[in-house]
Amino acid sequence: MKVLWHGEARAEANAATAFYNEKQPGLAQRFLDDLEEALRRIRRHPQAYRQMDGEIRKCRVAHFPYGVIYRVRPDFIEVIAVMHLRRSPGYWEQRA
Repeated sequence: MKVLWHGEARAEANAATAFYNEKQPGLAQRFLDDLEEALRRIRRHPQAYRQMDGEIRKCRVAHFPYGVIYRVRPDFIEVIAVMHLRRSPGYWEQRA
């Protein structure tokens, strides 16, 4: 199933990648690999992850304190946020 990104979700993923790039060599690539694996898991089993509010779901990114906030549409998966799990929960709700 196709994945479409909200512009702010893409910006969050880019900001996290930049942060990890500065923190330690190779860490940004590990984050991107784990984020892509989370998206593969979502594509395979979109209904398998915790329902947060209505049709909104969250899939954790392995090894990092991030979650992919998404919803399943008839023809695609919409990534609403790449949320840091220890900061401002619910900030993304206006996007949904």
